[in-house]
Amino acid sequence: MRIAVVHDWFSYVGGAEKVVAEIISTFQKHYIEVFCLVDLLEGNDRTRIYQGRKVNTSFIQKLPFSRKKYRSYLPFYPFAIEQFDLSGFDLIISSSSSVAKGILTHPYQKHICYCHTPMRYAWDLYQSYLKKEKLEHGLKSFFVKMVLHYLRVWDLSTNNRVDLFLANSKYVAERIHRLYKRSAKVVYPPIKVINVEKYSGKRDYYLVVSRMVPYKRIDLILEAFHENPSRQLVVIGTGPELKQLKLIKGSNIEFKGHIDSKEVYDYMKRAKAVIFAAEEDFGMTAVEAQACGTPVIAYAKGGHRESIIENKTGILYTSQTKESIQQAIEQFENSFPEMSIQEFDHLELFSEEKFRNKLTDIVNEQTSAT
Repeated sequence: MRIAVVHDWFSYVGGAEKVVAEIISTFQKHYIEVFCLVDLLEGNDRTRIYQGRKVNTSFIQKLPFSRKKYRSYLPFYPFAIEQFDLSGFDLIISSSSSVAKGILTHPYQKHICYCHTPMRYAWDLYQSYLKKEKLEHGLKSFFVKMVLHYLRVWDLSTNNRVDLFLANSKYVAERIHRLYKRSAKVVYPPIKVINVEKYSGKRDYYLVVSRMVPYKRIDLILEAFHENPSRQLVVIGTGPELKQLKLIKGSNIEFKGHIDSKEVYDYMKRAKAVIFAAEEDFGMTAVEAQACGTPVIAYAKGGHRESIIENKTGILYTSQTKESIQQAIEQFENSFPEMSIQEFDHLELFSEEKFRNKLTDIVNEQTSAT
């Protein structure tokens, strides 16, 4: 079988990119090519994700400053994704949080879309995006609003190009139904939860591991710790918000930037707890933390509600404010039960093996029905 794996773009290795890597591994016996708008991966990241497969990029890859400013070409995304010729493939698997699901297909092909989320900036985060970028008024605001309106119209019009939607959580499945009027099967993303090395002792610090982008709301966590200098916070990750976030500094806050995955796991295993402030579509890092034996403190909205057992593997707070984060930390330090979170077997739902088996069954079912 010839399989085309389509992803929005590869700029760094995050949760969605790990899903792509696992899709390729699952069907490694078949012929696979990868398609994306832009490919910026280098070195070990390329080997880890693509596993030697051919990578095809769109014309955006060759536009000026595309390595740093590829997001500025957003108005061209729908046109660019439609230019790929996938007529030589039997199966298309798109990994989409933006435009990958809009790839053009033929009647004899099957298209399975693994939807990480319907495009946030055009739907749920539309107003907050405009406010954050100070684009609520003016000529530039008018242009941006027109582009996002066009993206919403295009996004809805491409639903019939997908034969089957897979969602990374029940939360995203509900959003797919609400926005696209389509049902979706939930296939939790693949996470290493089996045989993960753990540390018996914990260090006296809390941890943030995140891409530094606005919707992650890292600013709330930093402000919560800035006002309580007796508690230590380590922040791992990089992104467009990092420079601004570093202005919320304190002697108790340490920025590590980008470090390799082994170091990330070492920090995660030793942390008292890992903290999240975003409304996550799923939240793979929270599951990774629990697999390390580390509790999590997270905003009680979105996918975190599906992976965290309240007051057993973590604490969920209900308001996206620094005050709620501070209260959750107080609750954690004063009343969180001293037990190993490994006593709970819920993490097997999110294992790599579970993902591979479920995806294989779905593909077999879809292709045999052709």
